[in-house]
Amino acid sequence: MALLGRFAGKCCRSLLSDFSKGGFCGVSQPGWLQCCIEAKRHLLSENVIRLQEFQQKKLAVAHKITGSEGNFLELFKQKMQRNELILRDELKLLLHLCERPEDMEIAREAVFRYNKENRFLMHGDFRFGPVFMRLCYELEQEELAAATITDKDMKGFFIEPTSFNIAIDMLFIKGSYKRAMDILRTMKDQGLSFNKDTVMLATAVCYKLNTADSYKTCTDLIEEQQTKGQMIPRRACCFAVALALRQNDTEKARSLYLQILNMHGKLSLNLKVVILTMAGDVSGAISLILAARLPKNSFFVKKMEFSQEVVDLLLLRTNGSQLQKEVEEIVSQLEEDGQVTEQTLDNMLCSTPGWKRKPFLMENRKKISQRTLRPQQLFSE
Repeated sequence: MALLGRFAGKCCRSLLSDFSKGGFCGVSQPGWLQCCIEAKRHLLSENVIRLQEFQQKKLAVAHKITGSEGNFLELFKQKMQRNELILRDELKLLLHLCERPEDMEIAREAVFRYNKENRFLMHGDFRFGPVFMRLCYELEQEELAAATITDKDMKGFFIEPTSFNIAIDMLFIKGSYKRAMDILRTMKDQGLSFNKDTVMLATAVCYKLNTADSYKTCTDLIEEQQTKGQMIPRRACCFAVALALRQNDTEKARSLYLQILNMHGKLSLNLKVVILTMAGDVSGAISLILAARLPKNSFFVKKMEFSQEVVDLLLLRTNGSQLQKEVEEIVSQLEEDGQVTEQTLDNMLCSTPGWKRKPFLMENRKKISQRTLRPQQLFSE
């Protein structure tokens, strides 16, 4: 397999060694909190998934081997048929050269073989798990990803939360929430710790399932994180609050809401109105809305919007009461000011996070000495 060796030696050392461094659907009916949930957008940001970066690496690898003798995937397949040892650099190349769903059969067999042959060996700084998951993400192979990461024979291959998080995010997009819960159980059984993204995804999956068991799982997870002294991510708190509301547990929803760090955002404000309304504190909900109303001629003030289903819930709960007329007038004024949106609470909860640029560290810039006009050194040689 001299050709395969040339592929790996030529491409991996020059390219891949650097890469490793590098809810609520209408409130007119009593069971509005039990209805289907339609938002299925991904929850992880590009900073976590890093799909664009992965695709750029794939293009670089493909460009590097263009014109090389033979087909790498076919040569790799022949090597596995001969039961030859799979080298680390060869597996790196393979995972960056798969372009079709059909190629994933070779990739899956390769990672199984590699993990079996190197189960008790360290892989160095390179982690194959996230790369394999990003490949599955790109080719929309969420079922293959789930089957691979939950396979007992693959224990030790996926050793970081990122791999599990990407797999859960893929299943979340497709609405496979029970399958996503299986991955969370696998992660817990293997003793892997949940990072902030895992906690957020776990609460989101529980919220989508909306069962008594998922509600208990969600509350237990929040309590476990608090016991460990971990800060609960804002989005995780919001999912937990929404789930408590869907389970008609307004007291728990109120308790969870108090843990949200930023209570002045659109989602937090809408959840607060729902909590107060469902708890029977309609006057409190009205006061909250009035405080968020825009003053006249406020062109430079951020407009706070309320979901149509939230104001509909308030109208429903005040129907036939002494507050009905007042609420109708307030809602009418909100609509005139453009502060009522058709965006549902579920869409607010499942909104895709934006790209976060890495901060520019001023400390990394070399400081120039005013006396010598040369870069300063912290310590003399």
